[in-house]
Amino acid sequence: MFSVLARIIDVAAIVAGALVAAALHHGRIVPLSDAESIVLAFNCVLAIWMFPAFGIYQSWRGKSLYDLFARVCIAWIAAEATGILLSFSVHRADSLSRLWLGWWAVASVVLLILAKALGYMVLKGLRREGYNQRDVAVAGGDRYGRFLVEQMRQHPEAGFRPVLLFDEDCDADVEATVDGVPVERNLPAMLDRVREHGIRELWLALPISKERTIHRIVTELRDDFVNIRFIPDVRALALFSQPVVDLLGVPAINLAASPITDLRVLPKRAFDWLFAACVLAALAPLLAVIAVAVKCSSPGPVLFRQRRKGLDGNEFEIYKFRSMKMHAESAGQVTQARRNDPRITRVGAFLRRTSLDELPQFINVLKGEMSVVGPRPHALEHDDIYKNLVRGYMQRYRIKPGITGWAQVNGFRGETDRVEKMRDRVRFDLHYMQHWSFMFDLKIVAMTMWKGFAGQNAY
Repeated sequence: MFSVLARIIDVAAIVAGALVAAALHHGRIVPLSDAESIVLAFNCVLAIWMFPAFGIYQSWRGKSLYDLFARVCIAWIAAEATGILLSFSVHRADSLSRLWLGWWAVASVVLLILAKALGYMVLKGLRREGYNQRDVAVAGGDRYGRFLVEQMRQHPEAGFRPVLLFDEDCDADVEATVDGVPVERNLPAMLDRVREHGIRELWLALPISKERTIHRIVTELRDDFVNIRFIPDVRALALFSQPVVDLLGVPAINLAASPITDLRVLPKRAFDWLFAACVLAALAPLLAVIAVAVKCSSPGPVLFRQRRKGLDGNEFEIYKFRSMKMHAESAGQVTQARRNDPRITRVGAFLRRTSLDELPQFINVLKGEMSVVGPRPHALEHDDIYKNLVRGYMQRYRIKPGITGWAQVNGFRGETDRVEKMRDRVRFDLHYMQHWSFMFDLKIVAMTMWKGFAGQNAY
């Protein structure tokens, strides 16, 4: 029923998009021409036929809404392009306005996305109230199975309701329920309950060592219409919950690999280049003034250069405006700037406090060595120290380092004189990597501009 309704709404959005495009094209509300009506009819049929192939009408419980939006955009572009090609076969393409086609593409995408977003929000609201829920049985270990039950309880809008937990290793003395969910210790009894209660979702949250149990469950339910999903607990092996990828035709899970490697990174790269170019062009006079001030503050070069680690540990030379007097460090040692550090010049103190000394790093962004948003890179000597003290420290270099980041907008910047400070900073960096999206990047940029680059820990 929902699938049929979704198709009707999509066709209505496409028709409305065509009418809006005609109104924008002519400057007033007008009926569609014969050629436009034919192409519209073609595209409505094509949308009904092609959209399912892009997975638009599958269940989106607990999945990313942005992925749905991307699929809708690609599917509509493919449908409209096919419709235009078909119009050539009936010799109607010459009477079509290119401007109308462009407006139609944009208007339909906007209306389709709005319709999907509205439907998604309505379903989430219904599920929060207990409607449209799907019963789920979880076969899991002591901790991970209970973790999944808690996740479903905390996120009812996803539409999953835990009704049974199977744990064959559970002691008889342990409570018979977990958060109101009955616990079953006997495998045949669990399978009988799945069948008797018509449970259509079974999540196997068992360790890989339980291969025989997993095989037995799948074999026993092979003739039942139960969606069996294997959700292994790899938290002890990997820092990130990575999706399954195709490797030589074989499914593989990235336990230690960059979490941002697919086509989703293209908007990030385009944004980095455009943003860096605009900043450098707009602030060219300010950069010139700062360069003169730095040169006059003390003898030495205008730019401070230092080797840092970038993507996948590849080293590069980072640029900053020099904020300290020229001095010599002991081999293999880098002394962090401290409050009232005598090495910092007056101009340098202002630059560091306002983070204006970081502006030359937009050159690193243009060169492809850094990103606008990402974990901040540290001196190589500090990497050698903290990689053995802070868990996950080196994983930060699985993506390009950034000028600003999630840790920085949350107040973790400046001196890291204690391991606890670095541990908190790394925790925010890993959170950013695990939950990365282009919209997350834009949020961090907006927060940086709103809060400013200055901070109480910058000196």
